[in-house]
Amino acid sequence: MRVFHAAAGLVIVLALTGCQRTSFGGFGSQDVSASPAPLQAQPVPSVSAGQLPDPTTSTSQFPSAPTGATPAAGAPGGTDVAAATSALDVTKESMVGNWRVSSAGSSCDMFLTLTNLGSGSRGGTRGCAGELTAMGSWEVAGKQVVLKDRNGNAIARLYKTADSRFDGSTNGGQPVSLSR
Repeated sequence: MRVFHAAAGLVIVLALTGCQRTSFGGFGSQDVSASPAPLQAQPVPSVSAGQLPDPTTSTSQFPSAPTGATPAAGAPGGTDVAAATSALDVTKESMVGNWRVSSAGSSCDMFLTLTNLGSGSRGGTRGCAGELTAMGSWEVAGKQVVLKDRNGNAIARLYKTADSRFDGSTNGGQPVSLSR
């Protein structure tokens, strides 16, 4: 019985010691009595009011519209116009997986998934050079596959030319081919 009382007393002393240690600023304690200093108000510039000009009456602020024939959407300088007209149909599901990329005389790997990322799907490259190193997403737009950088800007456009082959070019004009 004496051992039991001694053990119980020891447990109580240790418990009280632990409580006192944290209440006196021991390890892991925080001083909750001190609050952060209030933020100072900052001056706000004055706001002006007025009527905006009618955008349909004055077009002097806008450049004139281009005239003549325009290349296919996204084709740099019209180089992919022939590819766009003879391209095969593409589905997003058929693009998923690993692709071998040939661009600028070198080859690398590209991985395409169906995981959403912004307006496209997540994708990436390994061992690529040039513009393709920034690839972060992709999407199918009609008969073309658009490769995008991590900010969502198009960096290359490809068209299906055979059963497991896509050809196109980067925005900089470098030819790009995907194959399995």
